[in-house]
Amino acid sequence: MITASLVKELREKTGAGMLDCKKALEACDANLEAAVDWLREKGISKAAKKADRIAAEGIAAIKIDGNNAVIVEMNSETDFVAKNEEFTGLVDVILNTILANDPKTNEDVLALEANGKTIEAMIVDKTATIGEKLSFRRFEKVTKEDGQSFGSYIHMGGKIAVLTLVDGASEEVARDVAMHAAAMRPTCVRRDEVPQEDVERERTVLKEQAINEGKPADIAEKMVQGRINKFYKEICLEEQPFVKDGDINVATYVKNNGGTIVLMKRYEVGEGMEKREENFADEVMNQIKNA
Repeated sequence: MITASLVKELREKTGAGMLDCKKALEACDANLEAAVDWLREKGISKAAKKADRIAAEGIAAIKIDGNNAVIVEMNSETDFVAKNEEFTGLVDVILNTILANDPKTNEDVLALEANGKTIEAMIVDKTATIGEKLSFRRFEKVTKEDGQSFGSYIHMGGKIAVLTLVDGASEEVARDVAMHAAAMRPTCVRRDEVPQEDVERERTVLKEQAINEGKPADIAEKMVQGRINKFYKEICLEEQPFVKDGDINVATYVKNNGGTIVLMKRYEVGEGMEKREENFADEVMNQIKNA
């Protein structure tokens, strides 16, 4: 009998995906050691050996189909692989598969099937073939209404991808907003989307700064409020000065064109992830050694 604990044990031994472990145990009549060999024979263990490597390169990509759009980030270990046709082809399959389904989590995506294989199995196969750790990091699927427009912008070949949705304005306006977001790095659309703990943390720091400048408490409080407003203008898309016309903010630009901003999703490859400390020459030599 194949139990969850047996699948877990095999996964811990090999680092292979849960679905592959279950398949291996089924093929080997629940014999753990035979299942380990089965995974090795399939090349999956080769992929598992790379599981502890850092994959912080890769690409962010967007696909729009009618009223649906998907933005994803897929990671690799090196920028070389991020430009590899096998890697980009895999990303395209993942985009199309998400568009055709309605996954809610990364686990849902990995369990989806395309061309007779799960996405997880396809990633494992490509990891073994390409020779680098590959990982699916994040995604967002957005559905628009008629009268709304998507905007998308890809920067530096997929280092940054921005998907926007505007209501009442054109696709061109939505794309202008996406280009602005790529350049100016907003973290949210409007003030009510900023986590309260972030605001309180900023307020505490700003108050300490004002007090350290020797300001009385009442003056310090007024200074803090002014600086908090500046903080919002730096991170909120609507309040940032528009890159094409610094005399107005982004919200005003969209409003002047008959619309409002509904959402913005900005993915920058590897943001918040540990990066490899490796220079270009080392990267080239590693590619040659692994060829």
